[in-house]
Amino acid sequence: MSGASTDSGGRSIWSRPERGTRGPIPTHGRDAMVAAAIELADKGGLGAVSMRAVAGALGMAAGSLYRHLSSRDDLLALMVDRCVGELRPYPEGAGDWRDAMLLLARRQLELYRRHPWLAAAITHAGTPGPNTLAWFDTCLRALEPVHAPVTAKFEAIAMVTGVVSLFARAAAASGPVSFDHVDLAAYPHLAAAFAEPPSAAPRQDLFERTLRGLLTGLLTTEPD
Repeated sequence: MSGASTDSGGRSIWSRPERGTRGPIPTHGRDAMVAAAIELADKGGLGAVSMRAVAGALGMAAGSLYRHLSSRDDLLALMVDRCVGELRPYPEGAGDWRDAMLLLARRQLELYRRHPWLAAAITHAGTPGPNTLAWFDTCLRALEPVHAPVTAKFEAIAMVTGVVSLFARAAAASGPVSFDHVDLAAYPHLAAAFAEPPSAAPRQDLFERTLRGLLTGLLTTEPD
């Protein structure tokens, strides 16, 4: 992940004071700036978020934002952590560790659907903020019963997040690929697949089956 959310002194956005000491006190603080940026992203995607656009939404001069933030990456880091804070309160675990992780993943999927830009923003967020750290801590607590190296647990959390992002993007797409009015004569395997009668609905939905299979494969030696 990028480390861009640090100033020239090497400090992350999380270890710096909310505003610089020079210049007049701005009308709006970081919280208002982050809220405005999230609103812009929810409406127009991540590309709609710029320092100038946020300043305009708040009726400020663009230069005023730089008394609080060193760069757009700082703003993205704050946006990501603010949204991750919406995952609180964390669901109470039920059943085994896979059940607990599935509950957390479903909450994460709801968050990504509310903020479709979030998955892309996370790659620019740099040093994780307090809400992001709390989320990782909660996931590790859910995985505490698993006898696996901590590196494997971090890999599993990252893979779960990747699956969540994939399902969130699929839900935001226009719809499934349609093969209506397509001549499949040159594609025998596709033709055979569509010729089969529809099977009964699976006992678990695809999201659950994917995550349970993923977690079992990554963190157990013998699948249950």
